[in-house]
Amino acid sequence: MISEYSGFRILTSEFCHPMIQIEQLTKRFGSLTAVDELSLEVAVGEFFAFLGPNAAGKTTTIKMLAGLLKPTAGRVIIGHHDIQTSPVEAKKLLSYIPDFPFLYDKLSPQEILVMVGQLFGMSRQEADRERDRWFDSLGLNEYRHELTENLSHGTRQRVVFATAFVHSPKILIVDEPMVGLDPKHARLVKDAMKDFTRKGGTVFLSTHVLSVAEELADRIAIISHGKLVACGTLSELKKQSGKDGALEHAFLAITEQTSSTIPSLHI
Repeated sequence: MISEYSGFRILTSEFCHPMIQIEQLTKRFGSLTAVDELSLEVAVGEFFAFLGPNAAGKTTTIKMLAGLLKPTAGRVIIGHHDIQTSPVEAKKLLSYIPDFPFLYDKLSPQEILVMVGQLFGMSRQEADRERDRWFDSLGLNEYRHELTENLSHGTRQRVVFATAFVHSPKILIVDEPMVGLDPKHARLVKDAMKDFTRKGGTVFLSTHVLSVAEELADRIAIISHGKLVACGTLSELKKQSGKDGALEHAFLAITEQTSSTIPSLHI
């Protein structure tokens, strides 16, 4: 499907089984529009990157996807469930990692993962099995009994990913996943997310680290001033922007041109 906006072709792919449907999603804060009639579909098993400059509306969009903000207009469908009218059913399908995640400092990683598993209705045996699996995958075994308050930032970030995966969600929504991770542990997290999509999970990721999107994403969307200005594979974005080479070149070309063609004030 191809549409036009401000001289750019917005390229989107057709999928048989969308896991996330965003329909005319809009969020206003008084006279400021953070997200402006955004429409997207993300398929089962797709790794989808959501990019934009600072204050483009990325985090606002993600909070509406996770059910933390109520849209001014439009809707979000998670699986077959509207996040506003069927929030419990929708949230059972997803895990959300914000840009500043919270952990219980007085609990150990082991206690946190078991607690999260039981909150999602897992038996203690299931929670223990999945906890051990993710401790192994993310290199957390040596920290399992430490108080979380004593862990480094990068280790805490890996604990956050373990808590997100432990209940076997269908969708992982992530805002800036690589903050504080060294190259070794960033590789573990990237491999875990990619393996999640290979097994049928869906990742919706927002990041300023364009190399992560370039390496991992099946498709990439770019928003500017709250509006969708591009969506497609890396090769499609390069063709649209007229820029070869790294994703950075296409991203800068698209956002610089669209920033001069959107007259209204947004955040």
